[in-house]
Amino acid sequence: MKEWITGRNPVYEVLRANRRQAFQLLIAEGAQVKGRLDEILQTAKKRNIPIRKSSRRQLDTITANHQGIGLQTSGYPYCTIHDILDVATNSAEPPLLLILDALQDPQNMGTLLRSAEAVGVHGILIPFRRTATVTPAVVNASSGASEHLLIAQANLAQAISQLKAKGIWVIGLENTVDAKLPDQIGLEQPLALVVGSEGQGLRKLVREACDLIMNLPMRGKIGSLNAAVAGSTALYFAWKARGFRR
Repeated sequence: MKEWITGRNPVYEVLRANRRQAFQLLIAEGAQVKGRLDEILQTAKKRNIPIRKSSRRQLDTITANHQGIGLQTSGYPYCTIHDILDVATNSAEPPLLLILDALQDPQNMGTLLRSAEAVGVHGILIPFRRTATVTPAVVNASSGASEHLLIAQANLAQAISQLKAKGIWVIGLENTVDAKLPDQIGLEQPLALVVGSEGQGLRKLVREACDLIMNLPMRGKIGSLNAAVAGSTALYFAWKARGFRR
């Protein structure tokens, strides 16, 4: 399946990661070839990717926010949970995974992918159905961070069992009375953080499969955080517990 990636940073990261097949690159007529665009063109030339001039009207048929560039590629290269577990187990640090339990909004998913890549998450799990997937909109929302991540589609209940068998603690993120605060949990240990959907939170079976439920401390009048903000904050708590190891 072919799809169009647009936006200078997303296109640049797709090319830099080099995990997809690239079929053609469209550049808007009159675009100034400098900075990021120049880097994209140089990379495309080295890889013999066909480069074509395009009218902005043609690019507008792909998406409104194309920034004068479009890259036609193969679909996102999902991996398996075994790939993620191998990387996590063999890393020189405690495994850190992110599980997205039926997250629906592409913007929220993209934000979480960008945060996950920033803190060095070893892999991400999403369910097979009723979830946002790595579409061009998600690639754009993540500013291309998706291209540097290992993301697997899995039966989450089964996947959580596999993680536990590997000694990885599964911590659900939810605002409930039995939830613990971050400083009450050893976030430096092998860990998988679970973020639920925007409206429903964690699904019942997923919640029951978690070892613990964590809640972020708040002092304002608003009772909860957006899923992407909450998940990103929790990831930074986990990275802080590991001493911001690079």
